[in-house]
Amino acid sequence: MVSAKDIIVKPIKSNIANDFVKKKHYSGKVVPNSQLHFGCFLNGILGGVMSFGPSTDKKKLQGLVKNTGWNDFIELNRMAFSDLLPKNSESRCLSIAIKLIKKHYPNIKWIISFADGCQCGDGAIYRASGFVLTQIKKNTGLRMDEKGNVYSQVTFSAHRPNEMNKFRQMKPVQGFMLRYIYFIDKEKLNDLTVPTVPFSKIKEMGASMYLGKKTS
Repeated sequence: MVSAKDIIVKPIKSNIANDFVKKKHYSGKVVPNSQLHFGCFLNGILGGVMSFGPSTDKKKLQGLVKNTGWNDFIELNRMAFSDLLPKNSESRCLSIAIKLIKKHYPNIKWIISFADGCQCGDGAIYRASGFVLTQIKKNTGLRMDEKGNVYSQVTFSAHRPNEMNKFRQMKPVQGFMLRYIYFIDKEKLNDLTVPTVPFSKIKEMGASMYLGKKTS
């Protein structure tokens, strides 16, 4: 019987990663500025993708950790996995990807990512992988048009700045956004400028979600 230990994680080309993300990620969208992509292979078949890149709102997020250089952090902006992979694959693959980043990109001290508690989940994979929770916030940045298409305020303003009035007229998506940080350099945890949030707060605030469904 295969297990998560049988998965091979390695860098892949952006076109391969983006094609997979479009098919398997719940949003059906890629993040244009993703630069580093890891593929997760089981018996030679691609079953998962993790894409990293500079945050769109990089200047604002940089200040979350004191003394962080412009290229000292990166965002995990897409994780997409198929049912091909066995249990615990996501957390194992993420752990391997982080080790590869630490080895080949020693300038990167921490990784930020956001869990979409409006459409997907509350970040169970991040909690299992050693990330700290730094914010639970009612969604204000995701909106839905009349056709059911969901847009992010950050990406919309970056790529369609002249159409922000159109964005503001869309209906806000109900739910929460959760912000997580993983410290590759453990000492940088001491430079965190915001409080860590206990995981128990997720349930207390009604932000629990798994596979796109609210949980109690």
